Amino acid sequence: MKVDLSIWDKLTRVVIFLLFLAGILLVAFWYLPLIKENENYRREILRLDTLIQKEEETGKQLRASIDALRRDPKAVERLARARLGYAKPGEIVVRFEEPATNNTSRR
Repeated sequence: MKVDLSIWDKLTRVVIFLLFLAGILLVAFWYLPLIKENENYRREILRLDTLIQKEEETGKQLRASIDALRRDPKAVERLARARLGYAKPGEIVVRFEEPATNNTSRR
């Protein structure tokens, strides 16, 4: 049995399909700003996660440095020699200074 659809049935189906497609596009345009905002938030989260990892590494290094200074007398000695210029009896401390530069700008 063959059913012959009239032109009006075909046009009705096309109109229904186009209305459905227009509805989908309307929803897509409605949510597009929200999708872009979500992408921006995700980028910000990734940036902050990277910053957190760097700060955690810095914290680990500082904790290790503090533990070394608390437990290792040689670490304290190295720090006193490097930063304060201390020396053992009989040693000579030699300090190197940056050469003075003339910071005049040319006009």
